[in-house]
Amino acid sequence: MKKVLWFAAGIAVGVVAAHQLNQTAQGKRFFAELDAKIKDFSEALADGYHERENELRSAIGDAGDAARKAAQK
Repeated sequence: MKKVLWFAAGIAVGVVAAHQLNQTAQGKRFFAELDAKIKDFSEALADGYHERENELRSAIGDAGDAARKAAQK
């Protein structure tokens, strides 16, 4: 229970510090850059996911076509 309280206190201190930092010009610039980097990362992650999903779907489709041809013989 003590660890949970320390964890919650750490989160609270972090939120307050981030809020104070965001009040400055440097802080706003920092968070804008951080936001842009996070968006770039998430877009790259989604692109990779969709690329791999298409690869797997085409592999399953190829295997399904071969199975159908074998069943027709």
